[in-house]
Amino acid sequence: MSDLLGAHVSTAGGTAAAPPRAGAIDATAMQLFTKPANRWAEREVDEAERGAFAAALAETAVRVTMSHDSYLINLASPDPALRERSIASFAAELRRCAALGIDLLVSHPGNYMDDRASGIARNADAIAACLEREPGETVLCLETTAGSGTALGATFEELAGIIALLPRALQPRVGVCVDTCHAYAAGYDLVSAYDDVWARFDDVLGRDRLRAMHLNDSRTPLGSRRDRHELIAEGTLGETPFRRIMTDERLAAIPKVIETPKGDDHTASDTRMLTRLRGYRT
Repeated sequence: MSDLLGAHVSTAGGTAAAPPRAGAIDATAMQLFTKPANRWAEREVDEAERGAFAAALAETAVRVTMSHDSYLINLASPDPALRERSIASFAAELRRCAALGIDLLVSHPGNYMDDRASGIARNADAIAACLEREPGETVLCLETTAGSGTALGATFEELAGIIALLPRALQPRVGVCVDTCHAYAAGYDLVSAYDDVWARFDDVLGRDRLRAMHLNDSRTPLGSRRDRHELIAEGTLGETPFRRIMTDERLAAIPKVIETPKGDDHTASDTRMLTRLRGYRT
């Protein structure tokens, strides 16, 4: 089976420092932040950074790169100031991804705050505006959420609704990232109804929309609506769904990254989790 497996790695010291960290854990896929995730300050990628990142990446076995956008962005916000700031930040993220040659951009759908349907429409409008403003090869992956509060994206139907509202010409640039912790917390029973969950995904979104996965166990139970990541096979999902995922031929070509707790030694923790996941294939 194809092996596109890795972790979210730190960019401390610059984006070019991320690929060696991915290499240290034998990753073939990696996710990173192109800027601090909890700050609004934006930045551009110059040719020197682009070259350094590409050179560092070439020294690794990584075949798929993913970025995760800022946690501050809320493209569904009804507040005009926050919406404008979010659109500017999201567009800047798309520019950085294009400059660095990042394959996939993972993004949480926003929080609607007022009315769910209106929030879905605002989210789609903002995504369309940014994709039209920033052409490129990077595919936007809308991430499944746990569904706490007014968060959008906890159901496959909501993700499909956002994509359906985009202009048809832009829809090929948008896919989905399924986070196992989020999906389980949202009520998708990957433990006892694994095949049913994927059948529902296929019916609502179509399997071709699945472009990435986040493999995380959950500290909270099925349907808790709480986003609390845990180490693989050490939470409420347990070993079974991860073993199914790692041996599911339908998911073989999908890049998978972990966002599990790293402890004091990031390299050792990530290596242990990736070794565990790869062991499920034997």
